Order: sequence, then structure tokens, then C-alpha cells
Amino acid sequence: MNRRKLFRVLGMSVIGAAVGAGMSGCAGIDAPMEPEGLAMSTDYRLGPGDAVRVIVFGEDQLSGEFRVDGAGQVAMPLIGEVPARDRTTRALEQDISKRLSQGYVKDAKVSVEVLNHRPFFILGEVRNPGQYQYVNGMTALSAIAMAGGFTYRAKEDFILITRGSDPKKGTYKAPITTRVMPDDVVRIAERYF
Repeated sequence: MNRRKLFRVLGMSVIGAAVGAGMSGCAGIDAPMEPEGLAMSTDYRLGPGDAVRVIVFGEDQLSGEFRVDGAGQVAMPLIGEVPARDRTTRALEQDISKRLSQGYVKDAKVSVEVLNHRPFFILGEVRNPGQYQYVNGMTALSAIAMAGGFTYRAKEDFILITRGSDPKKGTYKAPITTRVMPDDVVRIAERYF
């Protein structure tokens, strides 16, 4: 009798440990839903690593391709460093034009376009996890397609996302139609059954 009780207690302990380990593996799936205001607006914001083309009309020597440096600045001829981090291309155009008009170029007309966007990252249950180049208007579903699609174990009804723009770097649950922005980390969870 004692032997039977001992095996029953040991068996229940092993089952309890297995269930507990399985439940702790689900902890990432229990992330809160993404707050409404956390997803960025549709206007692309520049950041370190972006490459831009600046055209100063009529001034070829001031035009060229520039990279936003780690401090969020674009180094321009004559006017020096211009802040670009968290600004739209339109705001950067206006700032460069204003600086050039202060004694360098009369009535400067400036155009700025993004040549290369910063990447986003996708992990988890996709065929080719890794770093990918951002494309305007990208959703999580298009990001998954870029990464080769879901694996057979993927949980396909939501994603886990960590926004690059979120200072808290919280991980949130979001629908697969949510917008993806540069520096975001998208994770596809594993389904268990």
C-alpha cells in the first residue's frame, strides 16, 4: 500500500511540474493589448540610420545623399548639423531651407526624400526570422509575408509587438492588421495545440 501511495504522489508531482512548465511557456501570450495611442501616426518620422536625399534647387554642390547619424543629426554643407530625429521629411525641408536662407542661398527651395528606411525585426514562428527593410504602409501581415510566412506552429490570430518608439519598451498583443514601423520588434507566438 505504501508503495502504491508513493508512486501516486510522485506521478502527480511530475504531472504538476509539466503543467506548470507548460503554463509558464504561455506567459508571453498573456501580454496586454496595445494601447490606442501607442501606434505611430501615418507620417514617417526620421531616425538614426535613415538615408535621405536632399536637393537644393539650383545649388548642386549643396545637394546630395546624407545619413541620419546616431545623434539624430544630418550634417549638411555650409549650415552644419540639422536635427532630423522624430521629424518628418517636410519639417526637415523647412528647417534646411530656413537655415540656407540666412545668408547662404536666397529663397532656398529644398526637397527631402527617404532613400533607405531603418529596419524592423520579426521573431518567432515565421519561416525566416530576422531584420527586414521597412516599407511605407507596412502591416504585421505584410511583415510576416516578407519573413516567408507562418510556420505550422504559429499562432495566427495576433502578434506580439514591441514598439521602437515606446520609451517603456513594453510588449503588447495586437491584431495582424496593425501597422509596423521602423525599429519595431514583431514576435509570432507558438500555438500549443
